[in-house]
Amino acid sequence: MSVQATEPTTGGPQFPWMPQSSTPTGAAPDKEMFLKLLVTQLRYQDPLNPTDSSQFLAQSAQFTSLEKMQDVADRTGALLGAQMAFGASGLVGRTVTYQVADGTTSTGSVSGVSFGPEGPVLDVNGEQVPIGSVISVTDGSTPAGSDPTSTTP
Repeated sequence: MSVQATEPTTGGPQFPWMPQSSTPTGAAPDKEMFLKLLVTQLRYQDPLNPTDSSQFLAQSAQFTSLEKMQDVADRTGALLGAQMAFGASGLVGRTVTYQVADGTTSTGSVSGVSFGPEGPVLDVNGEQVPIGSVISVTDGSTPAGSDPTSTTP
């Protein structure tokens, strides 16, 4: 028995650092197994004590609900990836202060962004800086960490 999908099961655009969606490949075998179990249970039920059909409807509704929640989670992940990409792209030309691996901080101008498996990586003065290491961002006119409204006596 073959059942065709009524809605597309593919997610939104995927980004290299986002985990690939498990819904398109994982949902079809699960749905197929559910339907096979349902047909087998109906085929071998006791004619004198038939199974309650409302239980089948409830199980089917729960299964469909779970599929939809997984689809929403996949699309939310893709949206988060897109927001990170746009945010990182907006840092080009800005001055950032970031934490170096040895625990010190460094400041430099962002000249580019690359997208790796761990997320956006900024090119700051020739050094690759993960976006998670950024502490502050300025427009370049004021040094990072200084307050432009304060005056020194």
